[in-house]
Amino acid sequence: MRALIRSKSAHLVAVGGLLALSALLATPAQANSVVSTVPVMGAVLTQAPNAVSVTAATTLLPDGNSLSVTDPNGVEVDDGSLTISDTTAVVGLKPLTVTGIYTVSYTLLSATDAPLTDSYTFLFNAPAVISTPTASPTPVVTHPIIPSNSASSSAAKITVLVFLGLATIVALFLIWYARLIWKQSRKARKRRTHERGQK
Repeated sequence: MRALIRSKSAHLVAVGGLLALSALLATPAQANSVVSTVPVMGAVLTQAPNAVSVTAATTLLPDGNSLSVTDPNGVEVDDGSLTISDTTAVVGLKPLTVTGIYTVSYTLLSATDAPLTDSYTFLFNAPAVISTPTASPTPVVTHPIIPSNSASSSAAKITVLVFLGLATIVALFLIWYARLIWKQSRKARKRRTHERGQK
């Protein structure tokens, strides 16, 4: 009997182990890929971004990644300040002044996958004149307080009083109607009781 129980226990353990192993093997491995970019791949921009970011599907290593941006002439316009935050790599940009196609090149390293190396482009339409915004005082306009018209104020008060009067009338009607229904139901109960008593 004990041998049979041991055999069944060993069989259950083996089946459980095979099920667990097949579940692990059936789970697809998550390959590192680009989830999103800012600016978006192929975007047409009229306002220069101040940074470019590439977000991967898996967590990035803190070191060894690269992200660079070049203008239409092949000149690097990123400022070299690469920052890695979880799954996102961000690099700052110098002011963009040339109209054309900009290329973003990246190599992203993950502890769980092969390096992800690729590039994408976006189009920047530079403004005709690039100016630095200057702070200018905003004029404050003050408006004198105008006293309310006493006629419109009186009309509002009268309207409120009329509504209160109507609400009071409706409330009194509802109270009267509820009492009427209560009296009728009370009379009906008495009549039924009286009819039962006569039988």
